[in-house]
Amino acid sequence: MTTESARLAKASLLAQNHDLLARFRQETSIQNLVAERSQFVDGLLQQQWQSYELEQFPIALIAVGGYGRGELHPQSDVDLLFLSEDEPCPAAEKALSAYIAFLWDAGLEVGHSFRSIKQTLDQGKADVTIATNLLESRLLCGPNNLYQALYSAIRQDDFWPADKFYLAKRDEQLARHAKANAFDLEPNLKTCPGGLRDIHTVAWVAMRYFDASKAEDLVAHGFLESDELEELLECQSFLWELRFALHLIAGRDENRLLFDLQRQVADIMGYEDSTQLGVEQMMKRYYRTVRRVMELNQMLLQHFKRATLGHTKALAITPINSHYQLRGTFIESLTVKMFDKPVEIMKLFLLVAKNSNIKGIYAPTLRDLREARRALTQPLMEQEDCREVFLELLRHPRGIASLSLMHRHGVLSAYLPAWRDIEGLMQFDLFHAYTVDEHTHRLLKNIDRFSQPEQKEEFPLGSVLINQLPKKGLLVLAAIFHDIGKGRGGDHSKLGAIDALNFCKFHGLNNHDGRLVSWLVENHLVMSVTAQRRDISDPDVVAEFAEKVRDAVHLSYLYCLTVADICATNEKTWNSWKGSLLRDLYFSTQRVLARGKEKPVDIRARVREHQAKAKKELLRRGIKEKSLESLWQRFKADYFLKHQPNQIAWHSEAILKHKQNEPLVLISKHTIRGGTELFVYGSDKPKLFATVMAVLDNKNINVHDASVMTSKDDYALDSFVILEQDGSPVSQIARIQGVKKALTKALSKDTPKLPKFRKIPRQMKPFKVATHVSFLPSRRHGTSMMELITLDSPGLLAKIGETLYRCDIKLMAAKITTIGERAEDFFMLQNADGEQLTEEQQQNLSENLVQALKQAD
Repeated sequence: MTTESARLAKASLLAQNHDLLARFRQETSIQNLVAERSQFVDGLLQQQWQSYELEQFPIALIAVGGYGRGELHPQSDVDLLFLSEDEPCPAAEKALSAYIAFLWDAGLEVGHSFRSIKQTLDQGKADVTIATNLLESRLLCGPNNLYQALYSAIRQDDFWPADKFYLAKRDEQLARHAKANAFDLEPNLKTCPGGLRDIHTVAWVAMRYFDASKAEDLVAHGFLESDELEELLECQSFLWELRFALHLIAGRDENRLLFDLQRQVADIMGYEDSTQLGVEQMMKRYYRTVRRVMELNQMLLQHFKRATLGHTKALAITPINSHYQLRGTFIESLTVKMFDKPVEIMKLFLLVAKNSNIKGIYAPTLRDLREARRALTQPLMEQEDCREVFLELLRHPRGIASLSLMHRHGVLSAYLPAWRDIEGLMQFDLFHAYTVDEHTHRLLKNIDRFSQPEQKEEFPLGSVLINQLPKKGLLVLAAIFHDIGKGRGGDHSKLGAIDALNFCKFHGLNNHDGRLVSWLVENHLVMSVTAQRRDISDPDVVAEFAEKVRDAVHLSYLYCLTVADICATNEKTWNSWKGSLLRDLYFSTQRVLARGKEKPVDIRARVREHQAKAKKELLRRGIKEKSLESLWQRFKADYFLKHQPNQIAWHSEAILKHKQNEPLVLISKHTIRGGTELFVYGSDKPKLFATVMAVLDNKNINVHDASVMTSKDDYALDSFVILEQDGSPVSQIARIQGVKKALTKALSKDTPKLPKFRKIPRQMKPFKVATHVSFLPSRRHGTSMMELITLDSPGLLAKIGETLYRCDIKLMAAKITTIGERAEDFFMLQNADGEQLTEEQQQNLSENLVQALKQAD
């Protein structure tokens, strides 16, 4: 049971948290707040040390780790070392146990160890993490001579020599970075690249090498410039503010900026919604901060490595020209103040393009580059000689590698001011997994991947087209500008198109090239939207797209930009299904462009062609022609238009061999457009679509495409493309059998009820997507086109299907698109009379859908 003194201590800690929160909102220095929390806990520990009469024993109470630095956030662990010369006596053990129990009862998260000096040194030598914690230790209570003995011992050369310590901390950092991305949507403030651990790593290595006690000491030793120290401390202060607010809000030692906490953290830090959401403004500063920390960390760790070269292997030196050499894989300047002329900055990156062995910039050269970058009084693009080098970079086969390094070191924004505006810009959603600049950077790297032989299997068409483009540099320019208009308000595609055109004119590109780049920027989403949200088996849809594209050259450029863009959005966006859709749209459009508008598609000829090919295959399999013709007479022409001959043959054979009264459920063994086809045949009944969607949702299967139609005698001929959650086809035999069994059982009931659906995932809860229903002009007689945007909640499609049933609306086809937390779905509908929906029916359906999905939210 908690003692009265522990209860009072707990209350005092909570009261201090409330006081810290109030003063945090008043913008009190974060350094003061962190130090005050540490001092407050110091006083509590020291007071209770006396209360439990521990001063009578030869035991030292030592703060280690972050607490040892005198830095304590509201919910951080309090790491303690109980140090003695020998094993404690029974009385000491009893007092220590009671002391630790008190600390836990008071609400402190205590990490503790009890060791002798010898045990401490042995364990420290065996574990670099323990050694690091000891370097930051300070005495709280107990014999000073005991602490001083430890202090002296851990500073001896045989206790983690500087070179070994550097290598251990470097490897530790590399392992940490491998597990996380600097631009994660829910970053860990401590462990992500550019986070607090990267700042600590620099400090730890410095402490070991120089026996420095704080970062300021590095300036005196000449390993850190005063402005670099100022930048490092500024970055640390902001990360501290984030962590401090996060602890106060979460009420626990939480270091992950989770979606459901980000808005609250932004609010407590004083960010307000404007053109950009407050949370987006906060995260923008965060991502910019970690990029600065990463650059400083890289540079300073290289400096430390140079300092320990007497103990580590020196890097091989290879001459490049009279001004540069290659040190290992790092380019190094041989000329003092090399970058006093701005064009020399650009020439450095041209050298990177021309030499594939260069992977980075050596620390002294990087320091010079940083100083020159900060000294610039105007954008680099304002100088004609810089523009000439930039255009040469665009034309170079390895130009993207240079642009990537320019981005890493802030030179791309120094060249192009508009790039600075998207640096660190995040979108508060689940679809865009990276900041706008990082997404664009990844897009550029994807364009580079198209040219790599090992990528041909993943990008079969892209790997061909990339080498056929008249000027690859124009695609690179379009990629740079495609999202550059984000964050300003308005249509980013149109804003970016204007910027791109002006940029091309300013750089002396001819009118044709400038217009092409601008067109690509303005239309960079058109191909993706058409492929994923329209029925590309409809000749009218393809013809309309071909009209926008105009010629085969524009089509090839747009295809490459679209695929690279989708792949760079997040790791889960690209899959075989999308790849197949885009390839099909590309080739269909290519045929239309080659044929010309004067020769429209003959729909009847296509129906006859599909029937003839399917019939030939079915007769080969032993199906009787009379039975086949009798079956096909029941099918409408649309069925043969929408399905390929192999699908028609598969469906028809199964239907003719199916004798039971129960519904026929087929799941393909082979992929269709990168997905798995599910085909349902049987007497049409109410809620059929809703029932299928409910079963698939409960089986955790995604639906990406639906073709819903009935035969002339009212039999359902419904076809769906389904995928697993990771975007792969549904292929495991046991999985297929389970889905077929569940669907057959559900569809055998006359009036099935929708089951309970899964709970909404944690990551989705912070997001609100207003349900928006719109009806688009339809080019197909007798059908209405409806677009629905809403939150992608569990059971969504089943609820839509039930609403359509209740409103007496027939579903003809659906395209299902999930964009993070948003569902952007497209439906082709008819009323009960087989006609377009009237305005009254549209209004009624819209209201019912909003109401049904509001309940789901």
